[in-house]
Amino acid sequence: MSLNKRVYESMQDLTPVVVATAVDNKPYTTFISWAIAKDEDTIRIAVSTNAKTTENIRVNPNVCLELFDKDLAVSISGQAKIITEQIEGIPFPVAVIEIKITEIVDNLFPGATVTGKIPFTHTGNIEKVEELDRKVLEALKA
Repeated sequence: MSLNKRVYESMQDLTPVVVATAVDNKPYTTFISWAIAKDEDTIRIAVSTNAKTTENIRVNPNVCLELFDKDLAVSISGQAKIITEQIEGIPFPVAVIEIKITEIVDNLFPGATVTGKIPFTHTGNIEKVEELDRKVLEALKA
């Protein structure tokens, strides 16, 4: 299963997604903005090394991402693998997780559509956050 051109292009920069993992037959979801399509078959995300999401992936590699963008709502399932425990140059532990896609489901329903990506804005020291985003995206694209 591969990403189509529309989904692939949507995931070439900071991409907010909801990540679902599971452990002990219990689901867990979290919202992240560090997600990109590495290629048509692979997505990379960055998450704190100590986050519940990362802990869950260590135990159960099955994940699902929910992506929303203009006229787009898809569930992307796959097998996750931690490929980097610590991104160099980041002052706290951030892991790079690679997801090999196994299934893509179109979740748009008749009579409605999504009008854009999940809006989010950085708060605090914008300069530092933008520098952090740049370093993480470089690591995800490597």
